[in-house]
Amino acid sequence: MVDLSNVIRILPSMKSGDDLFSALEVLPEYDEDIRDCDVPVRLMVLSDLYRIYVPSQMSLEIYSKMYLALLRSLQKKGTKLAIQQKNQNHRAIIQQEYSGIMGGSDSFTIIGASGIGKSSAISRAITLITENRVIEVGNPYTKIIPCICVQCPFDSSVKGLLLEILRKVDEVIEGKYYQNALRARTTTDMLIGNVSQVALNHIGLLVVDEIQNVCNSKNGKSLVGMLTQLINNSGISICMVGTPESVVFFEQAMQLARRSLGLRYDVMEYGASFRTFCETVFSYQYVKVRTEITDAIMEWLYEHTSGNISVVVSLIHDAQEIAILSGKEILDLETLNEAYQKRLSMLHGFIHLEQKKQTSKSTKKVSVRSAGVKIPAKEGDRGEVTITGLVSVAKAENVDIVQLLKEHMTVLEVAV
Repeated sequence: MVDLSNVIRILPSMKSGDDLFSALEVLPEYDEDIRDCDVPVRLMVLSDLYRIYVPSQMSLEIYSKMYLALLRSLQKKGTKLAIQQKNQNHRAIIQQEYSGIMGGSDSFTIIGASGIGKSSAISRAITLITENRVIEVGNPYTKIIPCICVQCPFDSSVKGLLLEILRKVDEVIEGKYYQNALRARTTTDMLIGNVSQVALNHIGLLVVDEIQNVCNSKNGKSLVGMLTQLINNSGISICMVGTPESVVFFEQAMQLARRSLGLRYDVMEYGASFRTFCETVFSYQYVKVRTEITDAIMEWLYEHTSGNISVVVSLIHDAQEIAILSGKEILDLETLNEAYQKRLSMLHGFIHLEQKKQTSKSTKKVSVRSAGVKIPAKEGDRGEVTITGLVSVAKAENVDIVQLLKEHMTVLEVAV
């Protein structure tokens, strides 16, 4: 058992720099001899690609943010204010008189595009911070769960989320909060007081994933309001995780915006981090003929994934699966392109949209190269791409002018 008065010693020491990077990294064991095994064995082990985790700057920032949020939450437990808040929460359940003594603005968001590794980074951070253990506190004896992760209901049901929090708590400490709430048929107002009391006693950090579900639901603002009330009545830190569409929702009003301050990320840019990630994943080959990754392959991967690392992993995984099943037994641009066309067809539209966003500014000005020839720019036009320049290139290189126009501007083809 531990004493909450010395909260710094309860958690593992905070890591930073290379030590943190090494601790977060997950590289499954790989044996070169696996490439000589039977097809079923190789196909089974191929799924190890999805276990690879290469930390990025996002991973380091998420770890630090969550560690400090949990630390602040634990510091409030066992204080005089916490005892007063327990009494207030009890009155809230019985008399419906809500009064937040703990208060605080310990909510933050982690916003990022789907597939960039937010959930994986959060999972790795939680594992490192909590070491997957429950904190047992004496005088009075209680169990504190360092971190609980729940998903925002698809319909943003306030009661549904509150019951899910109780169910998750019961799973860890083997309690009966969830059963008692169902048996008593408690109202939403009573549940808020009940969950506030449970959170004050047993929860350090609450992570609410898929928070973008609040955007298209009439219950969205009610759910965020409930989370705010939960912070005020329990003092715990709440982390809301979602996609960029949730930003528009939180920007609607000041009371929502101030609750959504936090971290925001986008897909990887083509740079050292992306190259390192591709090299690591590409090294896990289960085809018989081993190949080395080249600059051309890395550029192709970026163009066909828009820097989304989850798509990169899926592409390399499916390319190897196709190569093994077809008997080609080699991971190259041909098998990668086959996987892109056959397995990722539903993502083509999203990937092309991302590419347009990334290149929309760079294609307005500055002379560009097409078919290996620099498009001529007239004197005084400051290097803008012109139709005249494109026609000159098409004539000189004998290429299709329509395709050339499509690369640099919007072209609408009309059937006659």
